[in-house]
Amino acid sequence: MIVPVRCFSCGKVIGSQYEEFMKRVEKKENPEKALTELGVERYCCRRTLFSHVELIDDIMRFNA
Repeated sequence: MIVPVRCFSCGKVIGSQYEEFMKRVEKKENPEKALTELGVERYCCRRTLFSHVELIDDIMRFNA
């Protein structure tokens, strides 16, 4: 739903890199290269950012 502020496994702060990561991926940049340049080196942090699905806009439609 919302981008995790910290990695679920190691606790490193990663939420601040998500927007820049998505901008680069939308420009067709290699996700692996983008994460490396942003300083996200650990596999667990990379997994958390790479596999995140933004669902907040879909859920907000059903707000009563």
